[in-house]
Amino acid sequence: MRSPAPQDDAEYLHQYVAQSRRAIQALHDARSSIDQVEGRAQSDDGLVEASADGHGVPTRLRIDPRALRLDEAALGRKTAEVLRAAQDDAGRQAREIADGVRDATAAVPAPLDETFVRARVEQAINDLY
Repeated sequence: MRSPAPQDDAEYLHQYVAQSRRAIQALHDARSSIDQVEGRAQSDDGLVEASADGHGVPTRLRIDPRALRLDEAALGRKTAEVLRAAQDDAGRQAREIADGVRDATAAVPAPLDETFVRARVEQAINDLY
């Protein structure tokens, strides 16, 4: 959005606020969507399954009793791998949501600063002459 002519300031500000509101709503929607993300993973043999939320926090871990036949180190590695894969899946989904909202936030113009107001005041003074 480029700076308007002085007579169009009211419409410019209206559009500026509307675009800002859309961007803020898109960010809120993205946050809600990320809160609903569930990354999932399971081991190749299906003995260990895990889930993680959109922030990477593990939310579920299921270990089939047959997995307890593995030695402690192997079970630990398998569990860690599955948890990490669930977190990676959740992270991928969250990044997709964040990337989708990037366009909405990129459309918001730079904030108005004192130079905009100063230019308008100077223009008004010049118009008086």
